[in-house]
Amino acid sequence: MTKAYVALENGQVVEARSRAPGRTRGELVFTTAYTGYEESLTDPSYEEQILTFSYPLIGNYGVREERFESDRVHPRGVVARELTEDVAEWLGREGVPAVDELDTRDLVTGIREQGAMRCGIAAGPDATPEDAEAELAACKGMSEHTDIGSQVSVTEPVTYNAEGDGPTVALVDCGAKGSIASSLVERDAVVKQLPYDATASDIEAIDPDILFISNGPGDPENFEQAAALVDAFVGELPLAGICLGQQVIANALGGETEKMEFGHRGVNQPVLDFRSEQVVMTTQNHGYTVSDPGKLDVTQINVNDDTPEGLESEELNVITRQYHPEANPGPHDTLGFFDDVLGMVDSPPTVER
Repeated sequence: MTKAYVALENGQVVEARSRAPGRTRGELVFTTAYTGYEESLTDPSYEEQILTFSYPLIGNYGVREERFESDRVHPRGVVARELTEDVAEWLGREGVPAVDELDTRDLVTGIREQGAMRCGIAAGPDATPEDAEAELAACKGMSEHTDIGSQVSVTEPVTYNAEGDGPTVALVDCGAKGSIASSLVERDAVVKQLPYDATASDIEAIDPDILFISNGPGDPENFEQAAALVDAFVGELPLAGICLGQQVIANALGGETEKMEFGHRGVNQPVLDFRSEQVVMTTQNHGYTVSDPGKLDVTQINVNDDTPEGLESEELNVITRQYHPEANPGPHDTLGFFDDVLGMVDSPPTVER
């Protein structure tokens, strides 16, 4: 067995098996998802993180490109109890170090008790504990990477469904999952996907019906240009956001955000909607949350910890969700969000800027 080592910020160095060689570092987080490993591994919101799967076997239905959420693997490293050959070979081709045959239950418990922590990994024939510790020593926190949007965003505008008959959506790409654009296109919207640092003039040039801020990695306060777009167009255009997008919109409208201890990551997060009084199951991947909604109303909360999951303002024509309504691979309880977003075009803001 080719050995690997995982060095943790709490002082632990864990021995494992190397499945894809290399050295790497990042913030160690975990997901409770038991399916959807292809979607998770290609989700741009995992940029600069080390992803631990709490489910013990990852890869038992192969690897199919049509399930990918982007064009590459985004976590800097992967940790699992057991990886199949298909997944290990895929990660090796992608150049992403991966390890298994370690006690992921202990890792997950440690993250839950101590919070997400920095991590260094060394895997391969010549790997040593000291190599992993050196990676850990060089690891910075995600909040320090103020340019993280440039690593996950398109660099030029991209149009989907140009001949569509529905509303035109300006999708500001802070690390957007592919299924967000797909969910809008399925409803015949025209989607104009723009770089994370798009300007107000870029938005005006395409004359959209809706401004949509996507999900993405890291601290929402680093996405200053996206927040500036919210400030520029609130009260003029309907505004929508998912995940990081909710946080950016809340910050721009007088709210505040904060880092969570270990975040929400998985496909089984329960959310209570105040209006329907129903609980829906959701897919989530975020390490920050809205602590003060500012000018927005909290309409949904996480059942486990009461953090805001839905924010809205009828007056300003704003609707956001902390979870991922597009949900791939599921559950699909919340796909109606996209109908609500497109329906905002018929309900203009009722207050002046």
